Amino acid sequence: MANIKSQIKRIGTNEKRRLRNKAAKSEIKTRVKSAVYAVETGDEAVDEQLRQAVKKLDKAAARGIIHRNQAANRKSALMRHAARSAVATASSGAASSSAEQ
Repeated sequence: MANIKSQIKRIGTNEKRRLRNKAAKSEIKTRVKSAVYAVETGDEAVDEQLRQAVKKLDKAAARGIIHRNQAANRKSALMRHAARSAVATASSGAASSSAEQ
C-alpha cells in the first residue's frame, strides 16, 4: 500500500474508473450481441437495436473507454453483418416467390 497521500487518492480514483470502464464495456458487449441476435432472427426492432449499439460504441470512444478506431471497426463489422443478413433475406424471399410461379 502506498504511503504518499496523493498516491492513496490516485489508487482510489483509478479503482473508480476501472469499475466504470468495466461496466461500460459490458454494456457495449450486451448491446452488440442483442443487435446481432435481432439481425439474425429478423426481429422488427433491428433498427433500434443497431442504433443503441452504435450509440454505446460512440459514447465509449468519446469517453476514452475504447479507442475511436476500435469503435469504428466494431460499428463497421456490425453494419456489414446487418447488410449481409438483409441481402440474404431479400434473395431468399425472391427465390421463394419465383419458385411459387
